[in-house]
Amino acid sequence: MTVTTYQVEGMTCGHCVSSVTEEVGKVAGVSGVQVDLASGAVTVTSAAPLDADAVEAAVKEAGYELAGRIELLPQAGGGCCGGSCGCG
Repeated sequence: MTVTTYQVEGMTCGHCVSSVTEEVGKVAGVSGVQVDLASGAVTVTSAAPLDADAVEAAVKEAGYELAGRIELLPQAGGGCCGGSCGCG
């Protein structure tokens, strides 16, 4: 499983979250999308690494701008969350 977090600019409400979630969820290989409106973080779960251009196109289709990828540093115990989600 691959988990990647992107920074998205321009989201201001629940409708924005729904639009981004729906469009990114359509990208081939995506199995989950979590959007944090307050921070603009969009976390995408997939079986294999995704084509960043496809994710960017989906965000643009929703009406927003992909500002970049957020690098999460591994914590003690493995994975991005210290292994509490089963990633490490």
